[in-house]
Amino acid sequence: MARNKKKIVILGGGFAGLECTRKLEQYFKDNSEIEIVLVSEDNFLLFTPMLPQVASGMIETRHIVMPIRTITKQVIFYEGRVKNIDPYGKIVNLWGSGSKRGVSLHYDFLVVALGSETNFFGMNDLEKNAYQMKTLNDAVMVRNRIIDMLEQAENETNPILKKSLLTFVIVGGGFAGIETAGEIMDLLLDVRKYYPNIKREDVRVIVLEALPNILPGFTESLAGFAQEKLTHHGIEIKLQTAVTSFDGDEVMIKKLDVDKDMTNGSAISSIQSKTVIWTAGVTPVNTIKRSLFKTDKGKIIVDQNLEVIDFPGVFAIGDCALFLDPKTMKPYAPTAQIAEAQAKVAANNLHAIIRNKEKTKFVYESKGQMAIIGKRTGIASFLGMNIHGILAWILWRNLYLSKIPTWDKRLRVFLDWTIDILFDRDISRLKFMRREPEKEYKVLDEVDDVW
Repeated sequence: MARNKKKIVILGGGFAGLECTRKLEQYFKDNSEIEIVLVSEDNFLLFTPMLPQVASGMIETRHIVMPIRTITKQVIFYEGRVKNIDPYGKIVNLWGSGSKRGVSLHYDFLVVALGSETNFFGMNDLEKNAYQMKTLNDAVMVRNRIIDMLEQAENETNPILKKSLLTFVIVGGGFAGIETAGEIMDLLLDVRKYYPNIKREDVRVIVLEALPNILPGFTESLAGFAQEKLTHHGIEIKLQTAVTSFDGDEVMIKKLDVDKDMTNGSAISSIQSKTVIWTAGVTPVNTIKRSLFKTDKGKIIVDQNLEVIDFPGVFAIGDCALFLDPKTMKPYAPTAQIAEAQAKVAANNLHAIIRNKEKTKFVYESKGQMAIIGKRTGIASFLGMNIHGILAWILWRNLYLSKIPTWDKRLRVFLDWTIDILFDRDISRLKFMRREPEKEYKVLDEVDDVW
């Protein structure tokens, strides 16, 4: 017997997708005529702001992942990767593989919140040789790499090779890059006492930023304070500097100076390093780029209500949606704060469509920005005030602790922070291997309800 249930499908289990799901659950908690389906590649929410602290060994890996099934209450959940979206037939297809059945899902309403992936701007050698800071696996790989370099450098007799082993280059001076640099330097300084042949001056952490300043979005004074503190902490910051290549041993960099003629090639130089961590940009996933939705620079074009152009009842939110800041006419930065704000508006508008009410326009008002830049030091722009130092660091910790959706994980993170004050960090190198991705099967099984 056919059912008249309306099905809302949300694609993506990040900050945007999960926040939208939770809001929809609140709106339709007593409505048996609405079915909410969530699709995510992982069965957990990754709390990405704390990834650098996992890389430095301050926080345990499992403590920043929250199983989606423990956060949601009445959602039908699918762990899977989206193959394609058919907005005309209102069907979403998920990949199948040798060990997993393919799935075809019908929807009445759709929310696309598939996020983004790392953008290497076409530099294949960097994509092959550089580390990233986007997933839990990335953070663990970075931590293992740092400890591996310390182990090799401790007994290295060639001073040039030893220097390159202990030089760590972070590309990108945004939130992720700066917080990663601060955490890596903290880790190196904390564990150096276990490596008697490594001196303080042997260790180098370098941040490369193409813009004239780090932390775009902060005021000049706050960004300047952050740069001063990072430099005092021993981190080298090279502004207006772009990476052109990295072969695993040498980073080629180019100085960007608009005031001078740079055609003579003298602006090209290099850094001898075995480790590059790339945090310099994101791009929407390929599923979005090859979709039937209208896109600009890979992002789905939406109207003021976050509804996809030409497809009523389909919403796009978070990193994969193109929404311009009316003040600057540039896209908003890909932050969790914006993703969650859009998620609330999209959920409200879906509720409005189903209830035949008026939809709400998305208007973003920033609640502030903050970043930690090393041990017990941070910067924050909060309620119109600029704060720096230990107070900003405490604010950062309290805010992000409150954002963790489950109490058990909040407690675990808090205990990790407390233990870090009392004890030294672990320097065990866990030998995780990169697993080759499973072969994807094109044949999909129809396992959805018959409508």
